[in-house]
Amino acid sequence: MSSRFETLVRILLESFGGSVSPRLVSGGAHIDIDAPVYLDVMRRLRDDPALCFEQLMDLCGMDYSAYENPPWREGRFAVVSQLLSVSKNWRLRARCFVPDDASPVLPSVVPVWNSARWFEREAFDLFGIVFSGHGDLRRILTDYDFSGHPLRKDFPLPGYVEARYDPEQRRVVYGPVTVEEREIVPRRVRGQNHDGPEDA
Repeated sequence: MSSRFETLVRILLESFGGSVSPRLVSGGAHIDIDAPVYLDVMRRLRDDPALCFEQLMDLCGMDYSAYENPPWREGRFAVVSQLLSVSKNWRLRARCFVPDDASPVLPSVVPVWNSARWFEREAFDLFGIVFSGHGDLRRILTDYDFSGHPLRKDFPLPGYVEARYDPEQRRVVYGPVTVEEREIVPRRVRGQNHDGPEDA
């Protein structure tokens, strides 16, 4: 691994001590942040002149409930951010596990990087992670009256509610999901003369 990223890991250890757990990964470095110091660490990652992570490139939610690669930390939900330092030419992946699985809440990093605004809305919409202090936390990819959070591992594949157009009411109506049983493997039936297969 490049000595540049080894230097980054050393600086992270010196700057944050035990509040982050840095390690080298392909193409950069990774840190795990404890939830109580999440916002403070993210702000220091941007403002510390030795680090200078000026850009938040991405932020997403993760559901580890079906993750089968032990050993594993406590917690089902995590927020993962991809940070970039243009001036230092460093990349950093920062992950923070949400403390409460039943009510996942983390502070918003919009005051630190304004680009987090839509990323946090997406994580809220798809995973149900609430970002306190966001200011405009509403659904961004699903309907406002959508039930549930579709990227959670326990969300049913067909969903809870379906939308369809009702020609009698001349509008879109919502109702329970109706999934017809069907065979997904194509069935081939030979003709009477056995010359070749025909689609049934």
